[in-house]
Amino acid sequence: MAGRWFEEFKVEQVFDHEIRRTVLESDNMWFSNATCNPAAIHIDAEYCKTTEFGRPLMNSIFTLGLVIGLSVQDTTLGTTVANLGMTDVRFPFPVFAGDTLRSRTSVLELRASKSRPNAGIVTFLHQGFNQRDEEICTLRRQALMLRKPESK
Repeated sequence: MAGRWFEEFKVEQVFDHEIRRTVLESDNMWFSNATCNPAAIHIDAEYCKTTEFGRPLMNSIFTLGLVIGLSVQDTTLGTTVANLGMTDVRFPFPVFAGDTLRSRTSVLELRASKSRPNAGIVTFLHQGFNQRDEEICTLRRQALMLRKPESK
C-alpha cells in the first residue's frame, strides 16, 4: 500500500510528487465529451482562435482531477475512506494541450474523526504547476483517512 495512514501525516508536511503528466488534446476532448461539457472554449479550435487564448483551454475540472490524482500514490492510495470536501479552488493560469503538469501537496490540518474511531480528517493543500513553474491550480481538500490498524 503506497498511501499513508492518518498517524503518518504531520502538519506542514510537504510532498513534491514525482509523477508528472503531459496533457493532450485527446484528454481534453474525451473529458469534455464524457462530462457532457460542450463549451466551445474546450472543443472548438476555430472558435478558440477568436479568443484571447487563441487555442482550446484544457477543461478545468480535468485539471483539478489530475492535480489531485498526481498526489494519490504518495499520500492516499488505499488509505482514504472518502473525500469530504474541496474548497478554495482557483485556476491562476490556463492549461493547454502539451503542458506538463506536476503536483505538490501540503498537510494543513489533522483532526481525529468524532464519529469514526478508525479514521481521522486530513486537510490537504494541493497545488498544480506547469513546465514553467506557474501555479495552474490550487485547492484545499478534506479527506477521511484510515488510522493504522492495531497489531494483534
